[in-house]
Amino acid sequence: MKVNPNYNTKESLLELYNKPLLELVFEAATIHRKFHNPREVQMSSLLSIKTGGCSEDCGYCPQAARYHTDVEAHKLMSVESVIEQAKNAKSNGSSRLCMGAAWREVRDNKDFDSVVEMVQAVNDLDMEVCCTLGMLNENQAVRLKNAGLFAYNHNLDSSKEFYKDIISTREYEDRLNTIDNARKAGITVCSGGIIGMGEAIEDRVGLLLSYMEMETPPDSIPINALVAVEGTPLENQKPIEQWEMIRMVAMTRIAFPESVVRLSAGRTKMNMEGQALCFMAGAGSIFAGDKLLTTPNPEFNEDKEMFKILGLVAKEAFAEGEKPVSKPDAIIDARKEKERLRAIQLEEAKVSGFEPRKVTVN
Repeated sequence: MKVNPNYNTKESLLELYNKPLLELVFEAATIHRKFHNPREVQMSSLLSIKTGGCSEDCGYCPQAARYHTDVEAHKLMSVESVIEQAKNAKSNGSSRLCMGAAWREVRDNKDFDSVVEMVQAVNDLDMEVCCTLGMLNENQAVRLKNAGLFAYNHNLDSSKEFYKDIISTREYEDRLNTIDNARKAGITVCSGGIIGMGEAIEDRVGLLLSYMEMETPPDSIPINALVAVEGTPLENQKPIEQWEMIRMVAMTRIAFPESVVRLSAGRTKMNMEGQALCFMAGAGSIFAGDKLLTTPNPEFNEDKEMFKILGLVAKEAFAEGEKPVSKPDAIIDARKEKERLRAIQLEEAKVSGFEPRKVTVN
């Protein structure tokens, strides 16, 4: 049951959202236990492989170049550095690595070639690989799939109606097209939203309705609470109550019984009791580690202690699907062959006594 037929209209979802909290959590827990192991929660890690300097104007994002935040722009990480970070995350219990790059869209260049190599390398570590790189065309999605990408994250953020109040540089349809391109390539889709941006309850419902209109809803749906960052247009937005996160998690679980509901940004504002209710209501994943791209997050040891107290166990990689097989990438292979031949030519030139002409500039 991809979509719950009892809650597939705006009116029924609003009624569901406004149920007494404990009744809502009980209903969500009942559905969660039917479709998932209630003790299993996936520990995922989020790594910013390219930080800052984004040309978009997402009102919540400190990585937008036009906003004055404390985020320092950094170029794309090396493949070797990503592998090191992935190994560290795995040793701390993460079975999934999500790599995020502050790009408006993927471009067919050496940076994207490097991302393809990163995907291959992390997949070889027997970790689920997720990427969030901005807009993606069909050919790029196929390259990522062949590299071993397990999931592509591209959030709708909110309802179609509220979206234009937060972002003007990318259309809602652009996001839907990217999700469609990932799905066509055979990549599982991770797509969710952010609450606490000033939206109405109807907009939270509208986000879920957007997913219900898809032929296939997302395989996983992250629920984020806004982390208001100084320097962004939403810096003065009042933090939401943790009960709102619990309600949103519960409603999402009930509406999409088979999808993994991911308790994502904003956990630092929740106590253990609030998080426990989220797990009871159907949250099956958290991000572990001290940072989510550029914002704070609970540390690994804190989460391990919470798991111990609540009797939770970390979900193994690929529990929701088979491990992708990494295939050779023709573009990368051709580039490496060209570099190899060039190195041979340079070495032969040295042996023959060739020396480049020296130019003196007065």
